[in-house]
Amino acid sequence: MPRFTIHVRGEWLTVPCRDVSCTIRWLGAEALRRYTKNKPDNGGIRSVKDTRFVARRCQGRGLLDPDDTIEDVLEDNDFVELVIDGDTMSPDVPPLQGRLSHLTIAYREPDSYLLLDGNSLTSADLVSLGKGLHKIKLSPDAENKVVQSRELLDTIVKDNKVVYGITTGFGKFARTVIPVSKLNELQENLIRSHSAGVGSPLSPERTRMLLALRINVLAKGHSGISLETLHKMIEAFNASCLSYVPEKGTVGASGDLAPLSHLALGLMGEGKMWSPMSGWADAKYVLEAHGLKPISLKPKEGLALINGTQMITSLGAEAVERAQAVARQADIIAALTLEVLKGTTKAFDSDIHKLRPHPGQKEVALRFRSLLDSDHHPSEIAESHRFCDRVQDAYTLRCCPQVHGVVNDTIDFVKNIINTEINSATDNPMVFAERGETISGGNFHGEYPAKALDYLSIAVHELASISERRIERLCNPSLSELPAFLVNDGGLNSGFMIAHCTAAALVSENKVLCHPSSVDSLSTSAATEDHVSMGGWAARKALRVVEHVEQVLSIELLAACQGIEFLRPLRTTTPLEKAYDLVRTVVKPWIKDRFMAADIEAVHQLLLDQKVWSVAQPYIEKYRMEHIPESRPSSPTAFSLESPASPRKRVRLE
Repeated sequence: MPRFTIHVRGEWLTVPCRDVSCTIRWLGAEALRRYTKNKPDNGGIRSVKDTRFVARRCQGRGLLDPDDTIEDVLEDNDFVELVIDGDTMSPDVPPLQGRLSHLTIAYREPDSYLLLDGNSLTSADLVSLGKGLHKIKLSPDAENKVVQSRELLDTIVKDNKVVYGITTGFGKFARTVIPVSKLNELQENLIRSHSAGVGSPLSPERTRMLLALRINVLAKGHSGISLETLHKMIEAFNASCLSYVPEKGTVGASGDLAPLSHLALGLMGEGKMWSPMSGWADAKYVLEAHGLKPISLKPKEGLALINGTQMITSLGAEAVERAQAVARQADIIAALTLEVLKGTTKAFDSDIHKLRPHPGQKEVALRFRSLLDSDHHPSEIAESHRFCDRVQDAYTLRCCPQVHGVVNDTIDFVKNIINTEINSATDNPMVFAERGETISGGNFHGEYPAKALDYLSIAVHELASISERRIERLCNPSLSELPAFLVNDGGLNSGFMIAHCTAAALVSENKVLCHPSSVDSLSTSAATEDHVSMGGWAARKALRVVEHVEQVLSIELLAACQGIEFLRPLRTTTPLEKAYDLVRTVVKPWIKDRFMAADIEAVHQLLLDQKVWSVAQPYIEKYRMEHIPESRPSSPTAFSLESPASPRKRVRLE
């Protein structure tokens, strides 16, 4: 029999429906009847029949017409919120934060699986898992290690040994021995008390990444988790049943305790959860609707679920992947600007960069040559000023290999640290089944990813800093020889005047965000945890910096394409014309003033989807093969700079 979960004034009610040809009005009235049934005062509702209400699906927040039939607008196990006339929208059903994710737009359950073994997951894999592109399974070897690790934990409990976090309290209470009869309660209390985060919830994509990464760490077999509990976590992940995880509250040692506790709380059937089918609802109802049972914690399992750097690292994985994507596309955008400003390509001569052979610098110079080389791709714009008296360009054009280059090298450095952290055991104590002992250590400390992500913010910000100066050159007629602010009828039209201001504002905001969070430390847990990494903030602000960089470069790309309009009928090189054509598929030329924010967002989406890179990459690779045969993708450096994926081994089960 179909059934529906209805949210009424803070309570969730299950309403079975024998006849789905009934209307939404009937479903709402039945939910109200059940709501008032056991209330001494009928819940303040005098008459169910006369009560007016609004119904909406929890997922997507779409209003439901009371005269529509249930079978036409709902699916079995759907979640519905009922708002009684005079009430406000329930705070128990929080809206999703930020842009809509892949999981909230026409979500389809994936068919492919990613095999987790605790050793070979990459940042690119993790981002794909976050987007809902794969389910996960454990490798047989990982399952064996998990079983052996748990057997040792069970022996410790059976023998009444005193081991931190298993038979003792936590932090300051490490010397307090807990009776065997209270060990399960100890773990549940740990999760509840540590679920003390604040702020907006992580998006579904980021929560999926967090859950997948925790599963991967547990799969290493050094945490003492039981295979039963781990399988329940995997089932929740594969159904996209995702806990409500506030983004703030971690100091990054002992790991990300608060966010990981919220992650575990939902898996226990407590707090809130989200799924593509339910939207936000009570965790127990979301799990039940998907045929799942809450996890029941055994000794040490609560600690195993929350001790680690997975929030820092999962957010860091997204940040470094997006940074790598935007850094590649920044070269194409800068090359297009150089064409519009009629710059020279002499500064990209390979012999110059052989004398300062940083890998990133050489790579960026090669990309500029491949995009601007007149022998390969004749440019009518370049030909029009071939015999001008300009000897060299401003630093924002001439020094792109040096400035963009170090960003590429920094991204490679950070990505290596993040990929190492992704496959690291960060629990405490560590369980060594082969040695028959547990050892307390400090792998939970988040200093490695915290420092790396602070470094990432500082580096990738420079792409926006130099881009904003190029936007200024495009908009300033004394520097560009183009109409002021790239628009005709200046004065009547303002053109790109305020778009440049937006870029300047974002760059200035980044200056503050680039202050390293990991230089700070505040002692916590009664001085037991007397040095912390502040890595959670390092990761969150790295994502904000990267997004600002994407937005500034979106504005530059728009401005450069608008500059091309004033140079027509002259054409630029083939790859840059391809980039121009791509932009014109989503944004038309600027003839007179219009609403600009939508244009910026449309081009930002092109960068997020890496479409600018996709149209130019074939020309870059062709040039590379013809001019530098030895730098084919067998080179680790060339691979990491050019490929969106890491060279680490990935195994998928179809």
